[in-house]
Amino acid sequence: MSDTKVAVWICEGCEIGKSLDVAALEKLATDECEAASCATHPCLCSDEGVEALRGQVADGPVSLVIAACSPRFNADAFSFEGCFTERINLRELVVWSHEPNDEDTQMLAEDYLRMGITRARKAQLPEVYQAEIDKTILVVGGGPAGMTAALGAAQAGHDVVLVEKEPELGGWLRRFTRLFPKKPPYRDPQPVDLEARVRAVEGNERIRVLRGTTIEKITGQPGQFEVSVRNGGQTEQLRVGAIVQATGWKPYDVSRLSHLGSHLANVVTNVQMEEMAASGRITRPSDGKPARRVAFIQCAGSRDENHLPYCSAVCCRVTLKQALWLRELDDQAEAYVLYKDIRAPGQYEDFYRRAQEDPGIFFTKGEVTSVEETGDGNVVVELEETLIDKRIRIEADLVVLATGMVPVSADGEAIRQYRDAQAVIAKGEAGAQLEAAKETVEKFKGHEGTDILHLSYRQGPDMPVLKYRFPDSHFICFPYETRRTGIYAAGCVRAPNDTLACQEDAAGAALKAIQCVELTSRGLTVHPRWEDPSYPDFFLQRCTQCKRCTEECPFGTLDEDEKGTPMPNITRCRRCGICMGACPERIVSFKDYSVDIVSSMIKAVHVPDEFEEKPRLLGLLCENDAYPALDLAGLNRIRHSPFIRFIPVRCLGSVNVVWIADALSRGYDGILLVGCKSGEDYQCHFIRGSELMGTRGENIREKLQQLALEEERVRVEELAISEFHRLPEIINEFADQIEEIGMNPFKGF
Repeated sequence: MSDTKVAVWICEGCEIGKSLDVAALEKLATDECEAASCATHPCLCSDEGVEALRGQVADGPVSLVIAACSPRFNADAFSFEGCFTERINLRELVVWSHEPNDEDTQMLAEDYLRMGITRARKAQLPEVYQAEIDKTILVVGGGPAGMTAALGAAQAGHDVVLVEKEPELGGWLRRFTRLFPKKPPYRDPQPVDLEARVRAVEGNERIRVLRGTTIEKITGQPGQFEVSVRNGGQTEQLRVGAIVQATGWKPYDVSRLSHLGSHLANVVTNVQMEEMAASGRITRPSDGKPARRVAFIQCAGSRDENHLPYCSAVCCRVTLKQALWLRELDDQAEAYVLYKDIRAPGQYEDFYRRAQEDPGIFFTKGEVTSVEETGDGNVVVELEETLIDKRIRIEADLVVLATGMVPVSADGEAIRQYRDAQAVIAKGEAGAQLEAAKETVEKFKGHEGTDILHLSYRQGPDMPVLKYRFPDSHFICFPYETRRTGIYAAGCVRAPNDTLACQEDAAGAALKAIQCVELTSRGLTVHPRWEDPSYPDFFLQRCTQCKRCTEECPFGTLDEDEKGTPMPNITRCRRCGICMGACPERIVSFKDYSVDIVSSMIKAVHVPDEFEEKPRLLGLLCENDAYPALDLAGLNRIRHSPFIRFIPVRCLGSVNVVWIADALSRGYDGILLVGCKSGEDYQCHFIRGSELMGTRGENIREKLQQLALEEERVRVEELAISEFHRLPEIINEFADQIEEIGMNPFKGF
């Protein structure tokens, strides 16, 4: 939009006016950059300054450029309805991180001004996506989490459909009679009050309960999900806006714990122990005799790399409850709790103390080395690495394995790979492709038939899961999220929890589902780009059906037609731009973020010739972690090289290789890309942006080879926001490395 009227305002506060030649910046804006106007103000974020900006907007259609502090500050003050506003970060990125009144600092400010005006001229104010939205909430699973989510959404004024595969609501609570203490003094178990909750759900006029019902198919997108459910031989079609998955948990497969005696007659699971205690008699399965000496083996499968590497959260408290129950039923009975660590957080410490005070409950820390049966059916448990550094041998009538929780979830990506491989075999492909397909089928055959949600998504019929089969997305910033927009996990399918925690979890998931349908109805996106009205536009006439966008999208936004052409589902989209970065034909763009906009910003920078000995570096920073880290470095007045120009990107995965080529062809000497830190605690808001940039590295290397340039001119780094002190070090080290390599030979061409 070259005819866009651009008005520039430069703030002189926060040392900007003292550190830069503001008059020169004004002249640059109006003369070289041809802005319609440029004005200065001593403090733009003051009431007077904001009023001046409002007056500018009121004078007529304009794109506003505000050169002041970081866009992460004063966002509300500098936001004007109906006006595109570009923020130029002169405070943190220039005057607070560089030498004041220095030539290089001035050139840095001028380049940021050039880039900002270029973006303001190229970008358009996004228009919201309009669609007819249904605000009904579907809850899958009628246990404590599902019922709580349904009640919460209904009480907030939304219609709810609650689908439960069993004949009755309640889930595992149907099999339990006692729960951990939930109120002061937190010392004694409390009875299960299930029926009151069931009556509340069934009596709510906004909640429709479908018992004995399963999901047959889900198509569509948030606000427009089409759901097919089956009850017996009957199928019904539903339309909903968002989904809460509360499908619960199941015990870990005890048959895999033979090293703990799972195959022995008088070794039972904690679930079996619960049922025995509820019946009023704790007996040995082998002969029905009362069990007077009971050993509880903790972490049976949990916290074990060969089984469940994670802690199942509730097992310790279940054992405390059952040990106290044993003593209540028989005051001559003895309970031996064999533990790695007792985990009873918060007020549950008082519950733990209650068990410690019981003279018939004994605790010993250690690693179980063997579980063997004696001739009379007793079970001998041996431990080592105990607190007294001696081997301990305990003979018991009954052993209880505190087995862990496994989420009732399906791995949608694994199912997709399995079915894709089956299709390859069915086509009769030959050679390496056929062998690879056979290996894939063998690897994932256990996933066939495990679908729960039956999603009609290109990337699989169910939720993607993490390595422990929990369907998280970004568990630090967005704990209820999954990688399917508008579908939220709650309760034990999200993380091992007790009943109270499941209910709290479900309340949060219900609120997120409501938030989703409300924002979607306004044409705005949810997390992490909160209330972003922009959305990707696909110029499909140039599409080559390479499928990179449909395969790389972390959220399953894109389906495919029979030719492989992408079919966008806009309300599934989280606006990360990864599809834009993936596309070799550059057919994907947003009105305010596109390959052309960023390329134009890159080309707007003044690149000195090689004789001036002033290198130019380009930095592309993820807006979620890396750019805020740079802000923090500026706030702490940590200096970095004045030769680098930064552009924030929505995600490192949105970086198109064209930007690298344009920068190098323009004469930039080096390019630094900084994304979120991967690893065990991966921080990427868009799941795998840094990982994708790593896989695209081969394309970058090819481009460097085509230009006959050194590979070291492009560097990819990963950074957590808390490592802001490292970022200036990385920048300065990279600048030094480029100085050693030498200037880009394309300068001046």
